[in-house]
Amino acid sequence: MRKLIALFTFSFLLLIPAAQAQDYFLAGQGPFNPNIPSPEEYLEYPIGSQHTRHDMIVSYLKMLAQVSDRATITTYGKTHEGRKLVMLTVSTPQNLQNLESIKAEHLKYVDPKQSPSNYDALPVFIQLGYNVHGNEPSSSEAALLTAYTLVASNNPEVLNYLENGIIMIDPTINPDGRDRHTQWANQYKATPFVSDPMDAEHWEAWPRGRTNHYWFDLNRDWLLGINPESRGKLNWYHQWYPNVVTDFHEMGTNSTYFFEPMKPIGSLDPIMPKENYEDLNELFATYYEDALNGIGSFYFTKEAFDGTYPGYGSSYPDLQGALALLFEQASSRGHVQETAFGEITFGFTIRNQYTSSMATVQAAVENKATLRKYQQDFFKSAVNEKAPTGYAAYTFVKGTDGNRMKAFIDKLLLHEIEVYKNGDQYSVPLAQPQRRMVQSFFETYKSYRDSVFYDASAWSVANFYNVPYKGQTRNPGGTAVSSTDGITNLKNVPQSSYAYLMDWNDYNAPAALYHLQSKGVVVNAAFKPFSIVTHQGKQDFDYGTVMIPVSKQNMSAAEVYAIVKEAEQSFEVPLYAVNTGYSAKGIDLGSRNFRALEQPKAALLIGNGVNSYEAGEVWHLLDTRVHMPITKLQMRTFSFADLDRYNTLVMVSGSYRELDSTQIERLKSWVGQGNTLITIANASRWAVSRKLVNEKLTQSKDKKDSTVGRKPYVDAGENIGRERVGGVILETDLDLTHPLGFGYTSRRLPVYKNNMVFLQPSGSAYSTVAKYTANPHIDGFISPDNLEQMIKPSASLIVSPLGGGRVVMFADNPNFRGSWYGTNRLFLNALFLGSEISVPRD
Repeated sequence: MRKLIALFTFSFLLLIPAAQAQDYFLAGQGPFNPNIPSPEEYLEYPIGSQHTRHDMIVSYLKMLAQVSDRATITTYGKTHEGRKLVMLTVSTPQNLQNLESIKAEHLKYVDPKQSPSNYDALPVFIQLGYNVHGNEPSSSEAALLTAYTLVASNNPEVLNYLENGIIMIDPTINPDGRDRHTQWANQYKATPFVSDPMDAEHWEAWPRGRTNHYWFDLNRDWLLGINPESRGKLNWYHQWYPNVVTDFHEMGTNSTYFFEPMKPIGSLDPIMPKENYEDLNELFATYYEDALNGIGSFYFTKEAFDGTYPGYGSSYPDLQGALALLFEQASSRGHVQETAFGEITFGFTIRNQYTSSMATVQAAVENKATLRKYQQDFFKSAVNEKAPTGYAAYTFVKGTDGNRMKAFIDKLLLHEIEVYKNGDQYSVPLAQPQRRMVQSFFETYKSYRDSVFYDASAWSVANFYNVPYKGQTRNPGGTAVSSTDGITNLKNVPQSSYAYLMDWNDYNAPAALYHLQSKGVVVNAAFKPFSIVTHQGKQDFDYGTVMIPVSKQNMSAAEVYAIVKEAEQSFEVPLYAVNTGYSAKGIDLGSRNFRALEQPKAALLIGNGVNSYEAGEVWHLLDTRVHMPITKLQMRTFSFADLDRYNTLVMVSGSYRELDSTQIERLKSWVGQGNTLITIANASRWAVSRKLVNEKLTQSKDKKDSTVGRKPYVDAGENIGRERVGGVILETDLDLTHPLGFGYTSRRLPVYKNNMVFLQPSGSAYSTVAKYTANPHIDGFISPDNLEQMIKPSASLIVSPLGGGRVVMFADNPNFRGSWYGTNRLFLNALFLGSEISVPRD
């Protein structure tokens, strides 16, 4: 039989009594309190024989907190779908009774102004985090076993862990995704189990359970803090600052098990202390080595994964003075599956995760003084050591877009970064406990030790928000900012009998516009700038300014005012009342350069072959910020969908193999009738390759010497990976007079590129809306060949005419991870102003 002894045949597990099945996981951890139900007793099935729903996980942990004085449970947030995010805290009854005083003493070690030295006196704070990717389910089952062990075991070693540790168990970081996968796995579970890798149980349907409700990868969201799951966790985190944090995952079925140390960090000069990723990682690795050897599991370290990006669950805590630890378990993708090494069972995957959980607790307890001293030194060094740039602070000004600035400052405050205000200028000093987070927000890099990254190599958050900033050699100071209240400085608009104006520069202007349109208000947009007297005196208005003519409405002036005021208050967008159509400068309000705007009726293609991340970003943007519905049109229903219901169709990256020549012609015809097709990243390449548009892709220049030299085979992965664009921030030159550029005040705009789509500038002189600048590299790794041959000659955004309509083609992703406030406006302009875009003839 071609099986490793370490792989447990789960069909056998189901044939033996529950007590013996429990011993498979819990051997050596007893004796257990018989008055506390085990997971198997409570759930009424053996762990590993069924995927456990999130509500049952929460229910079990609540029960433990009710029947035992070793545990308490709290809710730290809710998901988009309303599922509770809970934390079970386990320790001795005495520690839990004194938890607030222990916490207060613990927090002295993260305060650089204090210098306690009783490092071994307090319990160590351990946060065990599970199941951030919903279809990597083994860890949540392991969380149940870990919770039971800590609450019910009277083993002397376990009692020592409780005496010297505060263990905080987050059983399911992504409940929405987990339940999506759980339903699938249980729905297709057979009796007996089917191990054939091609069985439906092992192949989830699109969009799969990895992501949350809006198809976001929550393991990339710790830095960006877009989703409620992440925001809740960050708010919790900055109350507790644990010493150790775990991040449990799964990987390909034919692999084994991974624990840290990782592949070396790709940064040339990592902001994370070397003591973290060398000394502490190596220290904890000895515990995992012993524990996994003890159950005969195979594993690997060092050769994969990296902690360069600071937004993982296994990297963000490293920037908070903790030791964050990544675990990757080969997945059974169901209950049992054939592999190259025999069958891998769900139970086996759970046991490895449980074993590592308990080993983490042991390692943390036995090295608590080392961990606490490290955390103290971490925060003191943040204040005392100078940043490599030599800057004392970063400064930026509010500008004309209050809501975008509000969102940026909210993100700074979410990470407990100190911000100060002096007039219209904000400053962020580097000499503060969160100095390394400040670096993550503002510093940019062009040189790296490595060239192949597990994820993005660029994440300067200020560029995400298109916030121009400057490094200062001295800290200008000011008044501390504690909230985002008052940033938009809204002034109530009075009633007008003539017209209202709304500046298009504000991030929330599209949401306010859709609100007006949804209430039946007729709106126009200025295609040239002007100045006019308003209720606040003479004001300058730029391209895209929205005008609401009172007399043109099918409602009374009072009704119009009520809707306008509601939009102003709901979205905090400044509006102005005017009593004349005669401008002091530029176009008048009756000019032909004011154009009536059609309300967008949009659809988004989703389903097999479509990038669910990018699709979710579009859905999330419109749902949560614009409050505009968008029809999610399944690929399988496209052939009979009534496209006349929509005036805009969005296609994100995807293969679109299901669209045959007939459907492509149908799509062309629909666009030609005056509608707008928006393509993002690989969908733009698809549009070119299918000759939907008369555009071209940038081609690399032929090398003079076409001879292929020899290279070591072992280097192939690194060499090929170097030429991929994994995530880089580039500067573009934006045409501010083009409708897609309305709302911007500077021609220089940072964009995010994580693909190999390179568009040639349009053949029309007026259709290249954004082109990469002569020196476009802002942040992140990119190979010299890609920069010189592919990026510099290319366009980031073009509009291609198609009959009476148009195709808006993004080479980059304007909505990346819900965080690119700086480029969201380009996408929203395509939605709201697309119908008014025509391509002038040269």
